[in-house]
Amino acid sequence: MTFDISKITIPTDPGIYLMKDIDGKIIYIGKAKNLKNRVRSYFNKNQNYKTQKLVENISEIEFVLTDNESEAFLLESNMIKKYRPRFNIELKDQQRYTYLRISDEKYPRLLVSRRTRDGKFLGKGKTFGPFTQGSSKLLTIGALRKAFQIRICKTLPKKVCLEYHLGNCEGPCEFKDAQERYPKHVAALQDVLKGKNQTKIFTKKLEEEMQQAAKLQQFERAKDIRDTLIRLGSLQTKQKMEYVENSDEEYFGIGIQEQSAIVMNFRMINGVIRDSDKFFFDLVGDNSFSNFLFQYYSTHKIPKLVLVSELPENKKLLESLLSEQSGLNVKISIPTKGKKKDIINLILKNIKLVHSKGGDPGLVELKEILNLSVIPNIIECFDISNHGEDFAVGSMARFVGGIPNKSGYRKFKIKTVSGRDDFAMIGEIIKRRYYRLLEENSELPDLIVIDGGKGQLSAAINSLKSLGLDLSCISLAKENEEVYVPKNKNPIIIPKYKSSLKILQYARDETHRFGVAYNRTIRKNQIK
Repeated sequence: MTFDISKITIPTDPGIYLMKDIDGKIIYIGKAKNLKNRVRSYFNKNQNYKTQKLVENISEIEFVLTDNESEAFLLESNMIKKYRPRFNIELKDQQRYTYLRISDEKYPRLLVSRRTRDGKFLGKGKTFGPFTQGSSKLLTIGALRKAFQIRICKTLPKKVCLEYHLGNCEGPCEFKDAQERYPKHVAALQDVLKGKNQTKIFTKKLEEEMQQAAKLQQFERAKDIRDTLIRLGSLQTKQKMEYVENSDEEYFGIGIQEQSAIVMNFRMINGVIRDSDKFFFDLVGDNSFSNFLFQYYSTHKIPKLVLVSELPENKKLLESLLSEQSGLNVKISIPTKGKKKDIINLILKNIKLVHSKGGDPGLVELKEILNLSVIPNIIECFDISNHGEDFAVGSMARFVGGIPNKSGYRKFKIKTVSGRDDFAMIGEIIKRRYYRLLEENSELPDLIVIDGGKGQLSAAINSLKSLGLDLSCISLAKENEEVYVPKNKNPIIIPKYKSSLKILQYARDETHRFGVAYNRTIRKNQIK
Protein backbone atom coordinates (compact mmCIF):
# COMPACT_ATOMS: atom_id res chain seq x y z
CA MET A 1 0.00 0.00 0.00
CA THR A 2 1.41 3.41 -1.03
CA PHE A 3 2.10 5.96 1.71
CA ASP A 4 -0.61 8.68 1.78
CA ILE A 5 1.28 11.98 1.85
CA SER A 6 -1.97 13.98 2.28
CA LYS A 7 -2.51 12.58 5.78
CA ILE A 8 0.57 14.16 7.36
CA THR A 9 1.43 17.75 8.19
CA ILE A 10 4.75 18.79 6.68
CA PRO A 11 6.54 21.95 7.96
CA THR A 12 7.80 24.55 5.49
CA ASP A 13 10.99 25.15 7.53
CA PRO A 14 14.52 24.00 6.58
CA GLY A 15 15.59 20.66 8.05
CA ILE A 16 15.95 16.95 7.35
CA TYR A 17 13.42 14.18 6.70
CA LEU A 18 13.79 10.54 7.72
CA MET A 19 11.84 8.03 5.64
CA LYS A 20 11.09 4.72 7.38
CA ASP A 21 9.82 1.33 6.23
CA ILE A 22 7.05 -0.81 7.77
CA ASP A 23 9.49 -2.09 10.44
CA GLY A 24 10.41 1.45 11.51
CA LYS A 25 13.88 1.19 9.95
CA ILE A 26 15.25 4.38 8.38
CA ILE A 27 15.69 3.75 4.64
CA TYR A 28 16.44 7.29 3.42
CA ILE A 29 17.52 10.65 4.91
CA GLY A 30 17.35 13.91 2.96
CA LYS A 31 17.64 17.66 3.56
CA ALA A 32 15.66 20.63 2.29
CA LYS A 33 15.40 24.40 2.51
CA ASN A 34 11.61 23.91 2.46
CA LEU A 35 10.65 20.46 3.77
CA LYS A 36 7.05 20.58 2.48
CA ASN A 37 7.99 21.33 -1.13
CA ARG A 38 10.79 18.73 -1.22
CA VAL A 39 8.97 15.83 0.43
CA ARG A 40 5.81 16.29 -1.65
CA SER A 41 7.91 16.14 -4.84
CA TYR A 42 8.74 12.47 -4.15
CA PHE A 43 5.12 11.55 -4.77
CA ASN A 44 4.96 13.05 -8.27
CA LYS A 45 4.44 10.49 -11.02
CA ASN A 46 7.48 11.49 -13.10
CA GLN A 47 10.17 10.10 -10.72
CA ASN A 48 12.81 7.63 -11.97
CA TYR A 49 12.19 3.96 -11.13
CA LYS A 50 14.80 3.88 -8.33
CA THR A 51 13.10 6.76 -6.52
CA GLN A 52 9.74 5.06 -7.13
CA LYS A 53 11.16 1.96 -5.44
CA LEU A 54 12.11 4.10 -2.41
CA VAL A 55 8.60 5.62 -2.26
CA GLU A 56 7.01 2.13 -2.40
CA ASN A 57 8.88 1.24 0.82
CA ILE A 58 7.89 4.36 2.82
CA SER A 59 5.62 3.72 5.79
CA GLU A 60 6.44 6.77 7.96
CA ILE A 61 8.25 10.11 7.61
CA GLU A 62 9.87 11.95 10.52
CA PHE A 63 11.14 15.56 10.43
CA VAL A 64 13.93 17.38 12.28
CA LEU A 65 13.91 21.17 11.89
CA THR A 66 17.05 23.32 11.65
CA ASP A 67 17.61 27.07 11.66
CA ASN A 68 19.03 27.14 8.13
CA GLU A 69 20.10 25.08 5.10
CA SER A 70 23.73 24.93 6.27
CA GLU A 71 22.71 23.18 9.51
CA ALA A 72 20.50 20.80 7.51
CA PHE A 73 23.49 19.86 5.31
CA LEU A 74 25.62 18.99 8.37
CA LEU A 75 22.86 17.15 10.22
CA GLU A 76 21.97 15.09 7.12
CA SER A 77 25.61 13.98 6.69
CA ASN A 78 25.97 12.97 10.35
CA MET A 79 22.64 11.11 10.40
CA ILE A 80 23.54 9.18 7.21
CA LYS A 81 26.78 8.03 8.87
CA LYS A 82 24.91 7.04 12.02
CA TYR A 83 22.01 5.11 10.45
CA ARG A 84 23.48 4.13 7.03
CA PRO A 85 20.11 4.03 5.20
CA ARG A 86 20.05 1.65 2.22
CA PHE A 87 18.94 4.27 -0.35
CA ASN A 88 21.46 6.98 0.59
CA ILE A 89 24.98 7.44 -0.75
CA GLU A 90 27.25 5.46 1.55
CA LEU A 91 30.93 5.71 0.78
CA LYS A 92 33.03 2.76 1.85
CA ASP A 93 35.76 3.99 4.18
CA GLN A 94 38.53 4.27 1.59
CA GLN A 95 40.35 6.94 3.51
CA ARG A 96 44.03 7.34 2.82
CA TYR A 97 44.86 8.01 6.44
CA THR A 98 45.90 5.49 9.09
CA TYR A 99 46.03 6.15 12.83
CA LEU A 100 48.16 3.99 15.13
CA ARG A 101 47.78 3.48 18.88
CA ILE A 102 50.31 2.53 21.56
CA SER A 103 48.20 0.69 24.13
CA ASP A 104 47.95 1.56 27.82
CA GLU A 105 49.48 -1.66 29.22
CA LYS A 106 52.49 -2.66 31.32
CA TYR A 107 54.28 -3.69 28.12
CA PRO A 108 52.45 -1.65 25.47
CA ARG A 109 51.48 -2.99 22.05
CA LEU A 110 51.25 -1.15 18.71
CA LEU A 111 47.79 -1.36 17.14
CA VAL A 112 45.78 0.23 14.34
CA SER A 113 43.58 2.84 16.04
CA ARG A 114 39.93 2.37 15.16
CA ARG A 115 37.25 5.03 15.32
CA THR A 116 33.50 5.11 15.87
CA ARG A 117 31.26 6.59 13.19
CA ASP A 118 31.35 9.98 14.92
CA GLY A 119 35.16 10.01 14.81
CA LYS A 120 36.03 9.08 18.41
CA PHE A 121 39.05 6.79 18.87
CA LEU A 122 38.45 3.43 20.53
CA GLY A 123 40.72 1.92 23.19
CA LYS A 124 43.05 3.39 25.82
CA GLY A 125 46.55 4.64 25.10
CA LYS A 126 48.23 7.22 22.86
CA THR A 127 47.03 7.71 19.27
CA PHE A 128 49.37 8.89 16.48
CA GLY A 129 48.63 10.02 12.95
CA PRO A 130 47.24 10.49 10.48
CA PHE A 131 49.75 8.75 8.23
CA THR A 132 49.21 9.04 4.50
CA GLN A 133 48.67 5.91 2.43
CA GLY A 134 52.19 6.17 0.99
CA SER A 135 53.85 6.19 4.39
CA SER A 136 51.49 3.75 6.11
CA LYS A 137 52.16 1.12 3.45
CA LEU A 138 55.92 1.40 3.94
CA LEU A 139 56.04 2.07 7.67
CA THR A 140 53.68 -0.87 8.18
CA ILE A 141 52.57 -1.83 11.62
CA GLY A 142 54.40 -5.18 11.23
CA ALA A 143 57.70 -3.54 10.26
CA LEU A 144 57.46 -1.11 13.16
CA ARG A 145 56.75 -3.89 15.67
CA LYS A 146 59.72 -5.90 14.51
CA ALA A 147 62.08 -2.94 14.29
CA PHE A 148 61.30 -1.77 17.83
CA GLN A 149 60.83 -5.23 19.40
CA ILE A 150 57.18 -4.57 20.31
CA ARG A 151 55.17 -7.57 21.47
CA ILE A 152 52.09 -8.73 19.48
CA CYS A 153 50.53 -11.18 22.00
CA LYS A 154 47.10 -10.12 23.28
CA THR A 155 47.76 -11.68 26.68
CA LEU A 156 51.31 -11.73 28.07
CA PRO A 157 52.45 -15.39 28.19
CA LYS A 158 54.55 -16.95 30.97
CA LYS A 159 57.20 -18.21 28.53
CA VAL A 160 58.62 -16.67 25.35
CA CYS A 161 56.76 -17.51 22.13
CA LEU A 162 57.76 -17.93 18.48
CA GLU A 163 58.19 -14.15 18.03
CA TYR A 164 61.15 -14.28 20.45
CA HIS A 165 62.81 -17.11 18.52
CA LEU A 166 62.26 -15.22 15.24
CA GLY A 167 64.06 -12.19 16.72
CA ASN A 168 60.95 -9.97 16.64
CA CYS A 169 60.56 -9.59 20.43
CA GLU A 170 63.04 -9.71 23.34
CA GLY A 171 60.61 -11.57 25.62
CA PRO A 172 59.62 -9.19 28.44
CA CYS A 173 57.21 -11.93 29.54
CA GLU A 174 60.16 -14.02 30.76
CA PHE A 175 63.43 -12.05 30.87
CA LYS A 176 64.15 -9.26 33.36
CA ASP A 177 66.71 -7.50 31.12
CA ALA A 178 64.08 -7.38 28.32
CA GLN A 179 61.61 -5.88 30.79
CA GLU A 180 64.12 -3.13 31.63
CA ARG A 181 64.79 -2.36 27.94
CA TYR A 182 61.13 -2.40 26.86
CA PRO A 183 60.26 1.21 27.88
CA LYS A 184 63.23 2.42 25.78
CA HIS A 185 61.88 0.56 22.74
CA VAL A 186 58.45 2.13 23.26
CA ALA A 187 59.97 5.60 23.67
CA ALA A 188 61.96 5.19 20.43
CA LEU A 189 58.81 4.04 18.63
CA GLN A 190 56.92 7.09 19.89
CA ASP A 191 59.69 9.33 18.53
CA VAL A 192 59.16 7.78 15.10
CA LEU A 193 55.37 8.11 15.27
CA LYS A 194 55.29 11.74 16.39
CA GLY A 195 58.59 13.25 15.24
CA LYS A 196 59.38 15.14 12.07
CA ASN A 197 62.49 12.96 11.76
CA GLN A 198 60.45 9.76 11.71
CA THR A 199 61.85 8.38 8.45
CA LYS A 200 65.45 9.23 9.41
CA ILE A 201 65.15 7.52 12.84
CA PHE A 202 63.43 4.49 11.38
CA THR A 203 66.03 4.17 8.61
CA LYS A 204 68.88 4.18 11.13
CA LYS A 205 67.13 1.52 13.22
CA LEU A 206 66.63 -0.69 10.14
CA GLU A 207 70.25 -0.27 9.02
CA GLU A 208 71.41 -1.56 12.43
CA GLU A 209 69.01 -4.50 12.14
CA MET A 210 70.25 -5.34 8.64
CA GLN A 211 73.89 -5.41 9.79
CA GLN A 212 72.96 -7.63 12.75
CA ALA A 213 70.99 -10.01 10.51
CA ALA A 214 73.96 -10.28 8.11
CA LYS A 215 76.32 -11.08 11.01
CA LEU A 216 73.97 -13.86 12.15
CA GLN A 217 73.79 -15.11 8.53
CA GLN A 218 70.04 -14.39 8.42
CA PHE A 219 70.34 -13.44 4.77
CA GLU A 220 66.61 -13.57 3.94
CA ARG A 221 65.84 -11.17 6.79
CA ALA A 222 68.72 -8.89 5.73
CA LYS A 223 67.36 -8.84 2.17
CA ASP A 224 63.85 -7.92 3.39
CA ILE A 225 65.28 -5.04 5.41
CA ARG A 226 67.38 -3.89 2.46
CA ASP A 227 64.26 -3.81 0.25
CA THR A 228 62.42 -1.77 2.90
CA LEU A 229 65.33 0.69 3.04
CA ILE A 230 65.23 1.13 -0.74
CA ARG A 231 61.50 1.93 -0.50
CA LEU A 232 62.15 4.30 2.39
CA GLY A 233 64.60 6.19 0.19
CA SER A 234 61.84 6.89 -2.30
CA LEU A 235 59.45 7.73 0.57
CA GLN A 236 61.75 10.51 1.79
CA THR A 237 61.61 12.12 -1.65
CA LYS A 238 57.85 11.62 -1.78
CA GLN A 239 57.35 13.21 1.64
CA LYS A 240 59.24 16.31 0.55
CA MET A 241 56.87 16.58 -2.42
CA GLU A 242 53.73 15.88 -0.40
CA TYR A 243 54.31 18.69 2.07
CA VAL A 244 55.03 21.53 -0.37
CA GLU A 245 52.67 24.31 0.71
CA ASN A 246 49.68 25.17 -1.50
CA SER A 247 50.45 22.27 -3.83
CA ASP A 248 47.45 20.01 -3.25
CA GLU A 249 44.34 19.96 -5.41
CA GLU A 250 41.79 17.31 -6.28
CA TYR A 251 39.92 16.59 -9.51
CA PHE A 252 36.49 14.94 -9.89
CA GLY A 253 34.58 13.80 -12.95
CA ILE A 254 31.03 12.42 -12.90
CA GLY A 255 29.20 10.28 -15.46
CA ILE A 256 25.58 9.10 -15.42
CA GLN A 257 24.33 5.84 -16.90
CA GLU A 258 20.99 4.10 -16.30
CA GLN A 259 20.11 6.14 -13.18
CA SER A 260 23.46 5.37 -11.56
CA ALA A 261 26.41 7.73 -11.16
CA ILE A 262 30.10 6.97 -11.35
CA VAL A 263 32.54 9.48 -9.87
CA MET A 264 36.28 9.24 -10.51
CA ASN A 265 38.90 11.39 -8.82
CA PHE A 266 42.58 12.24 -9.16
CA ARG A 267 44.53 13.75 -6.27
CA MET A 268 47.42 15.93 -7.41
CA ILE A 269 50.50 16.62 -5.29
CA ASN A 270 52.97 19.14 -6.72
CA GLY A 271 51.57 18.63 -10.21
CA VAL A 272 51.78 14.82 -10.18
CA ILE A 273 48.82 12.41 -9.94
CA ARG A 274 49.32 10.58 -6.62
CA ASP A 275 46.03 8.76 -6.13
CA SER A 276 42.80 7.77 -7.88
CA ASP A 277 39.50 6.18 -6.86
CA LYS A 278 36.16 5.26 -8.43
CA PHE A 279 32.82 5.55 -6.60
CA PHE A 280 29.30 4.50 -7.58
CA PHE A 281 25.89 5.58 -6.27
CA ASP A 282 22.24 5.43 -7.34
CA LEU A 283 20.34 8.56 -8.36
CA VAL A 284 17.66 8.25 -5.69
CA GLY A 285 15.95 11.26 -4.10
CA ASP A 286 18.54 13.87 -3.16
CA ASN A 287 21.57 11.69 -3.93
CA SER A 288 23.69 14.10 -5.93
CA PHE A 289 27.23 15.16 -6.79
CA SER A 290 27.01 17.80 -4.05
CA ASN A 291 26.02 15.23 -1.42
CA PHE A 292 28.77 12.90 -2.63
CA LEU A 293 31.47 15.59 -2.24
CA PHE A 294 30.36 16.49 1.28
CA GLN A 295 30.30 12.84 2.36
CA TYR A 296 33.69 12.22 0.72
CA TYR A 297 35.36 15.11 2.52
CA SER A 298 34.00 14.03 5.88
CA THR A 299 36.69 11.28 5.85
CA HIS A 300 39.34 12.71 3.47
CA LYS A 301 41.78 15.59 3.66
CA ILE A 302 40.22 18.76 2.21
CA PRO A 303 42.40 20.58 -0.37
CA LYS A 304 42.25 24.28 -1.21
CA LEU A 305 41.18 23.65 -4.78
CA VAL A 306 38.53 21.17 -5.95
CA LEU A 307 38.25 20.97 -9.75
CA VAL A 308 35.17 19.32 -11.25
CA SER A 309 33.66 18.30 -14.60
CA GLU A 310 30.37 19.96 -13.60
CA LEU A 311 29.46 22.29 -10.73
CA PRO A 312 27.62 20.66 -7.84
CA GLU A 313 24.33 22.16 -6.69
CA ASN A 314 24.70 24.30 -3.55
CA LYS A 315 28.25 25.14 -4.68
CA LYS A 316 28.55 28.26 -2.47
CA LEU A 317 27.17 26.47 0.58
CA LEU A 318 29.47 23.50 -0.02
CA GLU A 319 32.52 25.80 -0.34
CA SER A 320 31.55 27.53 2.90
CA LEU A 321 31.12 24.27 4.83
CA LEU A 322 34.40 22.77 3.55
CA SER A 323 36.27 26.02 4.28
CA GLU A 324 34.93 26.05 7.83
CA GLN A 325 35.93 22.41 8.39
CA SER A 326 39.45 22.72 6.97
CA GLY A 327 40.42 26.25 7.97
CA LEU A 328 41.28 26.89 4.28
CA ASN A 329 39.60 29.06 1.68
CA VAL A 330 38.22 26.15 -0.41
CA LYS A 331 37.21 26.84 -4.03
CA ILE A 332 35.23 24.53 -6.35
CA SER A 333 35.49 25.29 -10.07
CA ILE A 334 35.38 23.88 -13.60
CA PRO A 335 38.72 24.38 -15.38
CA THR A 336 38.33 25.87 -18.87
CA LYS A 337 41.83 25.59 -20.33
CA GLY A 338 45.37 24.28 -19.92
CA LYS A 339 46.60 21.28 -17.95
CA LYS A 340 43.73 21.39 -15.43
CA LYS A 341 41.19 21.06 -18.25
CA ASP A 342 43.23 18.19 -19.73
CA ILE A 343 43.09 16.29 -16.42
CA ILE A 344 39.28 16.61 -16.23
CA ASN A 345 39.06 15.37 -19.83
CA LEU A 346 41.28 12.42 -18.91
CA ILE A 347 38.97 11.51 -16.00
CA LEU A 348 35.89 11.70 -18.25
CA LYS A 349 37.69 9.52 -20.80
CA ASN A 350 38.30 6.93 -18.07
CA ILE A 351 34.64 7.06 -17.02
CA LYS A 352 33.55 6.46 -20.63
CA LEU A 353 35.91 3.48 -20.75
CA VAL A 354 34.28 2.01 -17.62
CA HIS A 355 30.83 2.49 -19.15
CA SER A 356 31.89 1.02 -22.50
CA LYS A 357 33.24 -2.17 -20.89
CA GLY A 358 29.71 -3.12 -19.91
CA GLY A 359 30.86 -4.51 -16.55
CA ASP A 360 29.09 -1.95 -14.41
CA PRO A 361 25.47 -2.67 -15.50
CA GLY A 362 26.00 -6.24 -14.24
CA LEU A 363 27.30 -4.91 -10.91
CA VAL A 364 24.34 -2.52 -10.62
CA GLU A 365 22.06 -5.48 -11.36
CA LEU A 366 23.85 -7.52 -8.66
CA LYS A 367 23.25 -4.71 -6.16
CA GLU A 368 19.52 -4.74 -6.95
CA ILE A 369 19.08 -8.54 -6.94
CA LEU A 370 21.01 -9.06 -3.69
CA ASN A 371 19.62 -5.90 -2.07
CA LEU A 372 23.12 -4.61 -1.31
CA SER A 373 23.77 -1.16 0.18
CA VAL A 374 26.40 -0.31 -2.47
CA ILE A 375 27.36 -1.42 -5.97
CA PRO A 376 29.79 -4.35 -5.42
CA ASN A 377 32.75 -2.81 -7.22
CA ILE A 378 35.20 -4.91 -5.15
CA ILE A 379 34.33 -8.62 -4.89
CA GLU A 380 36.44 -11.22 -3.09
CA CYS A 381 35.62 -14.89 -3.77
CA PHE A 382 36.81 -17.90 -1.70
CA ASP A 383 37.12 -21.64 -2.40
CA ILE A 384 38.64 -24.73 -0.77
CA SER A 385 40.56 -27.11 -3.02
CA ASN A 386 40.66 -30.66 -1.57
CA HIS A 387 42.64 -33.62 -2.85
CA GLY A 388 42.09 -36.43 -0.37
CA GLU A 389 42.58 -35.77 3.34
CA ASP A 390 46.23 -34.78 3.07
CA PHE A 391 46.06 -31.93 0.56
CA ALA A 392 43.70 -29.00 1.16
CA VAL A 393 44.30 -25.33 0.36
CA GLY A 394 42.26 -22.17 0.28
CA SER A 395 42.16 -19.66 -2.55
CA MET A 396 40.79 -16.16 -3.09
CA ALA A 397 40.22 -14.21 -6.31
CA ARG A 398 39.66 -10.45 -6.21
CA PHE A 399 37.51 -8.69 -8.83
CA VAL A 400 37.43 -4.91 -9.30
CA GLY A 401 34.81 -3.40 -11.59
CA GLY A 402 33.66 -6.89 -12.62
CA ILE A 403 37.07 -8.02 -13.93
CA PRO A 404 39.94 -9.97 -12.28
CA ASN A 405 42.51 -8.03 -10.26
CA LYS A 406 45.19 -10.73 -10.29
CA SER A 407 47.64 -8.88 -8.06
CA GLY A 408 44.95 -9.13 -5.38
CA TYR A 409 44.63 -12.94 -5.54
CA ARG A 410 45.60 -14.83 -2.38
CA LYS A 411 46.32 -18.48 -1.47
CA PHE A 412 46.15 -20.11 1.96
CA LYS A 413 47.71 -23.19 3.50
CA ILE A 414 45.20 -24.66 5.93
CA LYS A 415 46.72 -24.40 9.42
CA THR A 416 44.07 -25.22 12.03
CA VAL A 417 41.83 -27.87 10.42
CA SER A 418 42.60 -31.56 9.88
CA GLY A 419 40.55 -33.97 7.77
CA ARG A 420 38.00 -32.92 5.16
CA ASP A 421 35.98 -30.24 6.91
CA ASP A 422 35.21 -27.65 4.21
CA PHE A 423 33.08 -25.55 6.57
CA ALA A 424 35.86 -25.15 9.14
CA MET A 425 38.42 -24.45 6.40
CA ILE A 426 36.26 -21.67 4.91
CA GLY A 427 35.89 -20.27 8.43
CA GLU A 428 39.66 -20.30 8.90
CA ILE A 429 40.63 -18.54 5.67
CA ILE A 430 37.89 -15.92 6.01
CA LYS A 431 39.07 -15.09 9.52
CA ARG A 432 42.72 -14.94 8.47
CA ARG A 433 42.00 -12.76 5.42
CA TYR A 434 39.93 -10.12 7.19
CA TYR A 435 41.93 -10.12 10.42
CA ARG A 436 44.92 -9.24 8.19
CA LEU A 437 43.02 -6.45 6.39
CA LEU A 438 41.87 -5.01 9.72
CA GLU A 439 45.45 -5.11 11.06
CA GLU A 440 46.71 -3.29 7.95
CA ASN A 441 43.72 -0.92 7.89
CA SER A 442 43.27 -1.98 4.24
CA GLU A 443 40.20 -1.51 2.10
CA LEU A 444 37.46 -4.08 2.67
CA PRO A 445 35.42 -5.59 -0.20
CA ASP A 446 31.87 -4.60 -1.11
CA LEU A 447 30.84 -8.26 -1.47
CA ILE A 448 32.27 -11.61 -0.34
CA VAL A 449 31.34 -14.68 -2.42
CA ILE A 450 31.82 -18.21 -1.04
CA ASP A 451 31.95 -21.22 -3.38
CA GLY A 452 29.41 -23.56 -1.75
CA GLY A 453 26.02 -23.71 -0.07
CA LYS A 454 24.39 -22.82 3.24
CA GLY A 455 27.02 -24.54 5.42
CA GLN A 456 29.97 -22.72 3.84
CA LEU A 457 28.08 -19.41 4.03
CA SER A 458 27.26 -19.92 7.71
CA ALA A 459 30.92 -20.68 8.52
CA ALA A 460 32.03 -17.49 6.71
CA ILE A 461 29.41 -15.33 8.46
CA ASN A 462 30.46 -16.67 11.88
CA SER A 463 34.11 -15.77 11.17
CA LEU A 464 33.16 -12.26 10.07
CA LYS A 465 31.04 -11.79 13.20
CA SER A 466 33.94 -12.92 15.40
CA LEU A 467 35.95 -10.02 13.93
CA GLY A 468 33.11 -7.55 14.47
CA LEU A 469 32.56 -7.16 10.72
CA ASP A 470 29.22 -6.77 8.97
CA LEU A 471 30.18 -7.27 5.32
CA SER A 472 27.82 -8.40 2.56
CA CYS A 473 28.46 -12.13 2.07
CA ILE A 474 26.76 -14.73 -0.15
CA SER A 475 27.49 -18.24 -1.40
CA LEU A 476 27.11 -19.70 -4.90
CA ALA A 477 26.28 -23.42 -5.11
CA LYS A 478 27.66 -25.11 -8.24
CA GLU A 479 24.91 -27.63 -9.00
CA ASN A 480 22.06 -25.24 -9.89
CA GLU A 481 23.90 -21.91 -9.52
CA GLU A 482 21.81 -21.09 -6.46
CA VAL A 483 22.72 -17.94 -4.55
CA TYR A 484 22.36 -18.20 -0.76
CA VAL A 485 22.12 -15.05 1.34
CA PRO A 486 22.14 -14.74 5.16
CA LYS A 487 18.76 -15.04 6.95
CA ASN A 488 16.98 -16.27 3.79
CA LYS A 489 15.78 -19.89 3.92
CA ASN A 490 15.40 -20.22 0.14
CA PRO A 491 18.15 -19.42 -2.39
CA ILE A 492 17.93 -16.74 -5.07
CA ILE A 493 17.89 -18.08 -8.64
CA ILE A 494 19.37 -15.55 -11.06
CA PRO A 495 18.38 -16.19 -14.72
CA LYS A 496 21.30 -17.61 -16.71
CA TYR A 497 21.28 -14.79 -19.26
CA LYS A 498 21.82 -12.09 -16.59
CA SER A 499 25.23 -10.40 -16.59
CA SER A 500 25.09 -10.31 -12.77
CA LEU A 501 25.19 -14.13 -12.61
CA LYS A 502 28.02 -14.20 -15.15
CA ILE A 503 30.13 -11.96 -12.88
CA LEU A 504 29.55 -14.34 -9.92
CA GLN A 505 30.34 -17.40 -12.08
CA TYR A 506 33.49 -15.78 -13.43
CA ALA A 507 34.70 -14.95 -9.89
CA ARG A 508 33.88 -18.49 -8.66
CA ASP A 509 35.59 -20.18 -11.62
CA GLU A 510 38.71 -18.01 -11.30
CA THR A 511 38.97 -18.80 -7.58
CA HIS A 512 38.57 -22.53 -8.28
CA ARG A 513 41.20 -22.48 -11.06
CA PHE A 514 43.67 -20.59 -8.86
CA GLY A 515 43.13 -22.98 -5.93
CA VAL A 516 43.50 -26.15 -8.03
CA ALA A 517 46.78 -24.84 -9.50
CA TYR A 518 48.12 -24.12 -6.00
CA ASN A 519 47.02 -27.53 -4.70
CA ARG A 520 48.75 -29.24 -7.63
CA THR A 521 51.98 -27.32 -6.97
CA ILE A 522 52.03 -28.34 -3.28
CA ARG A 523 51.40 -32.01 -4.12
CA LYS A 524 54.20 -32.04 -6.70
CA ASN A 525 56.65 -30.49 -4.23
CA GLN A 526 55.74 -32.99 -1.50
CA ILE A 527 56.11 -35.95 -3.86
CA LYS A 528 59.59 -34.72 -4.80
